[in-house]
Amino acid sequence: MVSNVYHLGIEFYHTGDEKNIEIKNVDLFVNADPKDLWKNIPGDPGDIFYKPDDISYQGKFLDKKIVVTSKRGRSHAHEGKFREDDFAVNELPADWCIVSVSDGAGSAKAAREGSRVATASVNGFFNSSEVLAELDNNINIIYTPEDSTKDKDEARRNVIRTLYEGVLFTYTALDKTAIDHDLSIIDLHATLIFALVKKFSFGYIILSFGVGDCPVTLISTGFSEVQLLNRMDVGEFSGGTRFITMKDIFNDQMAARFSITCVNDFAYLVLMTDGIYDPKFSTENKLEDRESWRTFFNDLAGHNDDSAKVDFINDTGIDVQLSLWADFWSRGNHDDRTLAIIY
Repeated sequence: MVSNVYHLGIEFYHTGDEKNIEIKNVDLFVNADPKDLWKNIPGDPGDIFYKPDDISYQGKFLDKKIVVTSKRGRSHAHEGKFREDDFAVNELPADWCIVSVSDGAGSAKAAREGSRVATASVNGFFNSSEVLAELDNNINIIYTPEDSTKDKDEARRNVIRTLYEGVLFTYTALDKTAIDHDLSIIDLHATLIFALVKKFSFGYIILSFGVGDCPVTLISTGFSEVQLLNRMDVGEFSGGTRFITMKDIFNDQMAARFSITCVNDFAYLVLMTDGIYDPKFSTENKLEDRESWRTFFNDLAGHNDDSAKVDFINDTGIDVQLSLWADFWSRGNHDDRTLAIIY
């Protein structure tokens, strides 16, 4: 609809005097649909760091399934800029799987490449039989009742050290990318979260990490329990978050960024960027609220203004469904949107 002003003449009369007609002139102001004001300019396919505007994925994840979508936000589409979010999903040796998500910083000129390199690099590090065999050995020690407390504590430290090595490998890959393209590493600023998962005889092991303001959330059957599996860096001002490209995150507080979780089963494991949780959860505190997650999954089930439904039961084409759902309208929330759900 186009904005315009329509001049209307309204005729009226008294029921007892139908011949004496009066005319009242009024102006009708019509505002355009806000959605129609946003342009959708494609990114330059010749750009050195070109990436598609939207990408989705569905597949297996251990004995469960996974669906992911990553969409360019309206603010970037309006200016012909690229999607800065990214994700990667991989089946690994020894029956492990990994999903990683990254949100490139809007202030960094090559953030779209930073998020791509971050997700690809961390997944690549764990695509190693040797690394995963070491994790298997230490995790079995942690969850074998006969092993001593001392051995279990050492095994936990070993698991964290291996995860740390994966994150440091990712930082090094980003640093090399910056050097190769004559950039500063801050030009690649990006957050990073990942979940490295395997099903053992004693339950699902979820090894998680986070730097920045993106959550990794574990939801039990019936929403009886919700766990945030990573520490989130949420600043009170723009630029207050942290990035995988910051060398100073590798400090004595780094261990707190890792989590080792064991559960018999779960309903959903969800990773997302703030383009999703800002409009759907409003505040970070609600990311651990069961009712907020019930509302979120009701929204996914089609209880929304667009009647866009994501069907986790009859899930043929669920990647397309999730992509369409993620195009929801939310006033003031036009950032890139990435959402990964293991179900």
